[in-house]
Amino acid sequence: MKVSAGSGDRYVVGIDFGTLSGRALVVRIDDGAELGTAVHQYRHGVMDTVLAADGRPLPADWALQDPEDYRDVLRHAVPAALAASGVDPARVVGVGVDVTACTVLPTLADGTPLCELPELRSRPHAWVKLWKHHAAQPQADRINALAHERDEPWIGRYGGRISAEWQYAKGLQLLEEDPEIYHRADRWIEAADWIVWQLCGVETRNVCAAGYKGIHQDGRYPSRDYLAALHPDFADFVAKLNGPLAPLGARAGGLTARAAAWTGLSEGVAVAVGNVDAHVTAAAAQGLEPGRLVAIMGTSTCLVVNGTRPAEVTGMCGVVDGGISAGSWGYEAGQSAVGDIFGWFVAHAAPAGYASHEALTEAAAAQPVGAHGLVALDWWNGNRSLLVNHDLSGVVVGLTLATRPPDVYRALLESTAYGTRMIIEAFAEAGVPVRELIVAGGLTGNRLLMQIYADVTKRPLGIVGSTQGPALGSAIHAAVAAGAYPDVPAASAAMGRVDRDVYQPDPERARAYDALYAEYRRLHDHFGRGAEDMLLRLRAIRNAARRAADPDPAGPAAVSLGVVA
Repeated sequence: MKVSAGSGDRYVVGIDFGTLSGRALVVRIDDGAELGTAVHQYRHGVMDTVLAADGRPLPADWALQDPEDYRDVLRHAVPAALAASGVDPARVVGVGVDVTACTVLPTLADGTPLCELPELRSRPHAWVKLWKHHAAQPQADRINALAHERDEPWIGRYGGRISAEWQYAKGLQLLEEDPEIYHRADRWIEAADWIVWQLCGVETRNVCAAGYKGIHQDGRYPSRDYLAALHPDFADFVAKLNGPLAPLGARAGGLTARAAAWTGLSEGVAVAVGNVDAHVTAAAAQGLEPGRLVAIMGTSTCLVVNGTRPAEVTGMCGVVDGGISAGSWGYEAGQSAVGDIFGWFVAHAAPAGYASHEALTEAAAAQPVGAHGLVALDWWNGNRSLLVNHDLSGVVVGLTLATRPPDVYRALLESTAYGTRMIIEAFAEAGVPVRELIVAGGLTGNRLLMQIYADVTKRPLGIVGSTQGPALGSAIHAAVAAGAYPDVPAASAAMGRVDRDVYQPDPERARAYDALYAEYRRLHDHFGRGAEDMLLRLRAIRNAARRAADPDPAGPAAVSLGVVA
């Protein structure tokens, strides 16, 4: 049923910046009704093979974006969503923003991205590094080794390993591969915080990204001595991060005249502090209560859950005080590829007749559990949790001449569910209970996948009651920033929505999956925790072959990119 705008109602706009596009959503404050939405595709998408500025090749495992694509979302998606909603822009009182993370960029002191300086446009390190930029794994390895050697107090809060995706590994890579860019960068800032800066003209740092991606714990960042031990010039890194910290749902400032012209909104409208796409969705899914694990499933999966106390959970992305909502300890874990794996199979491995998710799902759904005789590892884009190693790669075991495309497709679906179960069990072992799953994101429409998750994890599975979970979450935070609700839990209760227990685990299928999951765990530990480092050797052979074939992929900047052996 179409929802109409009332003349006396107030509204907020939530803007979700994803991997390939940005989405704006107009939401009524009183009840969370969604009145209009619009999507704007990024013109440059993900730069993972060539740099858009000059077409020069990029090394393996790079993933860059253009910040101008983010501004274009403000210029196009927000006005289009307003037009679709029929809402008078003067009735909009707040704007909230979320972005995939860790997506980070170097800027001048005034927020100007270095890639927008004419003399630096051909320097890849001057551009936005997307969350799935994984070329900083060597730096992450050194960050972790030194932290354990020095017994740094914060390392346990991150499951014992800092990810190659996070701010420090990417920052150290920047310093070591292009020191000029590093020293030109006055600020090293999450895209969410940068977009908020663009909207209201005030620099802020949200506590969520600062905690999970910036190693901010107990009121401080890693020490200068520790950073200097990594690299003498890295000692000043915190100065590039150390902007004003603000809690989630706080008001960062008011919409500037320039941003009002972009969006079609009124100057001075409240702008909420930035947030991470997964964490903001917990409010949309009414998933702030401890024990409710919210899984945001799209190209990758991020899993967040609130707890009542801090605990060290092996392989987690972090535990942060107020990282999801004030008053709770927020836990984050993740899987670096989920939908991307299924998409890869359809695009590159499925033959004619099976080259669609619909055809493969229909055929796979007809199989009993275990009939394909396969088990796969879901490491097509590395492993975020529990191993925190992005040099790992995917594996499929059990292939025979009788194997058919739906067999492999189902095994890939199941592999991601096994990865989620590993995470849930790690939480439980550390004393962080998970009683139910709530799923949001683009994969909720695949009923087979959702039932597999319920059966594998042996937990009821709910579905967020909005197809725009992150954007709705950002709108909820915007309502708090505008003063419409006293805090995020109150706004979530009024504006969020969820359909609980949509999928229940089937006892017979769950027992059958126990046997397959046991094999997954053996395979997981063999390649990820044992002495067998075959996957790492294969990655090294691949990278060496690419360097030999194209020893100068970035022209004059090749040495700064670290592509010279």
